[in-house]
Amino acid sequence: MVTMTAANGILKQHSKQKSSKSQDVKVNGHQKKIQKHGPGISVASRQPRHEVFEQAPMYVAVMTYLGFGLVTLFGYFRDFLRAVGLEKCHQAQERAEQKDFVPLYQDFENFYTRNLYMRVRDNWNRPICSLPGPVFDLIERVSDDYNWTFRFTGKTIPNVINVGSYNYLGFAENNVDFLKTVAEKTQQFGVGVCSTRQEMANLSLHQELEQLVANFLGVESSMTFGMGFATNSMNIPALVGKGCLILSDELNHTSLILGARLSGATIRVFKHNNMHSLEKMLREAICSGQPRTHRPWKKILIMVEGIYSMEGSVVRLSEIIALKKKYRAYLYLDEAHSIGAVGPTGRGVTELFNVNTADVDIMMGTFTKSFGACGGYIAGNKVLVDHLRRHSHSAVYATAMSPPVTEQVIRAMKCIMGKDGGNEGIRRVRQLAENTRYFRARLKKMGFIIYGNDDSPVVPILLYMPAKVVAFAREMLERRIGVVVVGFPATPITEARARFCLSAAHTRDMLDLVLHHMNEVGDLLCLKFSRRNLGVCDDVEHETH
Repeated sequence: MVTMTAANGILKQHSKQKSSKSQDVKVNGHQKKIQKHGPGISVASRQPRHEVFEQAPMYVAVMTYLGFGLVTLFGYFRDFLRAVGLEKCHQAQERAEQKDFVPLYQDFENFYTRNLYMRVRDNWNRPICSLPGPVFDLIERVSDDYNWTFRFTGKTIPNVINVGSYNYLGFAENNVDFLKTVAEKTQQFGVGVCSTRQEMANLSLHQELEQLVANFLGVESSMTFGMGFATNSMNIPALVGKGCLILSDELNHTSLILGARLSGATIRVFKHNNMHSLEKMLREAICSGQPRTHRPWKKILIMVEGIYSMEGSVVRLSEIIALKKKYRAYLYLDEAHSIGAVGPTGRGVTELFNVNTADVDIMMGTFTKSFGACGGYIAGNKVLVDHLRRHSHSAVYATAMSPPVTEQVIRAMKCIMGKDGGNEGIRRVRQLAENTRYFRARLKKMGFIIYGNDDSPVVPILLYMPAKVVAFAREMLERRIGVVVVGFPATPITEARARFCLSAAHTRDMLDLVLHHMNEVGDLLCLKFSRRNLGVCDDVEHETH
């Protein structure tokens, strides 16, 4: 048994658990020890599905670097033309009378934005004029100055299939029958609360939601916050500080990174989903202690995500828990993209791997994706949550969740749990899993390189070259398919991609139409880089270890 107490704002762990059992088994003719975390459940029995990251042919990488090199050269040439007055500069500049002042910004810092991003800016920030469900309407816009400014034509682009939103279970909806309780709570409590939970805005709705979240996750207690990003960035500093060590996955979300930096703790980054890298850092941290003094670390916190939003990969939770127990570290699990989206009943990666939620010290998640609302939660031991109520900046200073948003989360969570008297919630969870497997299998068969786990509704398709990223987004929009494309610096420079997010609200006809156009555009732009079908996948793939 592991209990947690708080002293001077520092969580401490007291271990009372019995020595873990192990047994010898033969795997491929080799003797191995399998660590057990419960009766009859071994680490090996709860491994994630095999994740493979296929590598593109060498010429693709060469052409990608060449493409960035060419646009960079033309960028310098255009800057020269602007400097001599042959081309108009549309960007904000320092005023002439302030030329002797210390500049507010360095002009070169905006080189990428000015010369690369502006040329393709029409593929982002598109205005929507309808419900952002599985199908939406876009406001048509055009540019007369190469995307520096846009003007609306007064027309709309109707019935665009939405494969970019995080609407995993389809709760971003306007069905009057489903939203009756939200309308009633809005009439009862109003739209805003205009205060913090510690002052005048601790509503019965908030307490009901927190109890519901704790029951849903199977933990002692939970606490909710009005912003998902701040749930990470403002709570991590309340858990760790100077003299503590954070071991962070290299692909963690920006909110986790910001929270770690604000905490003042020492941060070390381990390779993505790489247990050898993580264990090496844990062993070194235990053996060497803090720099210079070599005193033991006050706490060691491992930070991971359930589903990584750019890779579509799933955390190797069972193995991380085994390492966490072995080295007596803490585990912070961000389930922003996994809660509601994976697991037989939508309870996230802990259910997917059949692990005890008590083995995860801090469970974090958001309501912005599977629940069609906004905000986030921290869940776990009651002592942990009570500590956050007193020390979290989000709890002390941030405005509480608005009543209609709170009720939206409650009604969505009750629907998933079946507490509304029906089976609509579990139907959506199963439909999402079916859509995910179908969509991924079809894309692989077509010859696209896709990343991630077979259970992940986040499906990244590798496009690589910057010109093809832009052409792909524009070609898909012409076919009434709304996609999200991502490139450098959000991804490695040679791994630009389109990120599809599947939803339970997508029908099979919608997915087939998207796949049909994907096949067309893939052939048109030569995007089918996979060599699996040619029988050489063993030479072009590498695994995560």
